[in-house]
Amino acid sequence: PRAKASLCTNRLPSMPLVGSPRHGPPLKLAGRAQRRPPPRTIAPKCDISSPPARLTRRAVSAASLLLTALPFPASSPQLPVASASETEEEVGGGEGGAPALELERYTDQDQGFTLLKPTSWPKVEKAGATALFQQEGKGSNNIGVVVNPVRLSSLKDFGTPQFVADRLLQAEKKKESTKSAEVISTGERSGRDGLTVYEIEYSLDSTRGGMKRIFSAAFVASRKLYLLNVAYSDTEEKPLDKQTRLVLEEVLHSFDSV
Repeated sequence: PRAKASLCTNRLPSMPLVGSPRHGPPLKLAGRAQRRPPPRTIAPKCDISSPPARLTRRAVSAASLLLTALPFPASSPQLPVASASETEEEVGGGEGGAPALELERYTDQDQGFTLLKPTSWPKVEKAGATALFQQEGKGSNNIGVVVNPVRLSSLKDFGTPQFVADRLLQAEKKKESTKSAEVISTGERSGRDGLTVYEIEYSLDSTRGGMKRIFSAAFVASRKLYLLNVAYSDTEEKPLDKQTRLVLEEVLHSFDSV
């Protein structure tokens, strides 16, 4: 039978190509253009140290880290979720007549990020969160930040805002607690020194926190992925009011490097 040629150039057999009695006379090879394509088979292990292969592995590694960080909103088991029986405290102004939510600057020089956060929301310690701020009396309304190392120099190396949003929603929908999740909007803005920041807004309905509105912002700086998630209750009985929404959007837009 005809010998199968190796796919690695350093393993080409030295024997000449000959015909098989079953398949007629030998092939007439006038040049490389007439070479018969090799049969479909499982390729042997070859040297995969070429640049395209390295880039592929780096992209896969970065994607894995990003997807590990992205599913951080309030539905995550790492974050506390208030039960339906807990008393809800209105922190926004508007229809309820409650005072508007006041914001103050929070900066983490060690990790390299800054944002605005509600003055009345204390910082709490929680495994997996670089920083976490909760509304008193309703911990499922919260602001969380996670920081993870990546091999990317910019978030654009991973994909567009819509691509990141789609991956985020895929991760959310894989959770057993998720009932539904839908992207509302995606965007891009420039941060400090022209830093690319992606912003994503989506709705989430889960068995762990009910209906919520999630505002997410992400950027890459100094080979680190920074992700902000702002989660707030948005039920049919008590939808997110306009004043509180404006405050939460201000928090979203304030997320930046230092």
